[in-house]
Amino acid sequence: MVIISPEPIDPAKVYDMIAASNAGSVVVHYAVVKPMAGTGGTTSHINYAASGDAEAELQGIADTLAAQFSVEDTLLIRRTGQLGLGEIISLVAASSSNSEDAFEACKLGISRLKKMKTIVKNEVCI
Repeated sequence: MVIISPEPIDPAKVYDMIAASNAGSVVVHYAVVKPMAGTGGTTSHINYAASGDAEAELQGIADTLAAQFSVEDTLLIRRTGQLGLGEIISLVAASSSNSEDAFEACKLGISRLKKMKTIVKNEVCI
């Protein structure tokens, strides 16, 4: 499943969103807004916007994970809108009958989400 949403990601609901009836392993990774000190100051918040068909790009990532690894299911979520420090930006989850495939699928999913071309990031510093 893939989701692009302005709504906060609820960690308590994530496990119920991923099929895991035949899985021996479920790996979940959350990316969060962190304070970064750069040339423009310290991060206040980050604005994320979808540009183009972000859902199709996200689905392509999910399809790649399913093709490369023995997974029962994957869940990819990207937030849009203004996110403050500590808020969840994205989520990658993978369920598999074995932990190696679950971890590797999650790892590749994280890498691909960071490189999405249809999500525009604008960091606001103070």
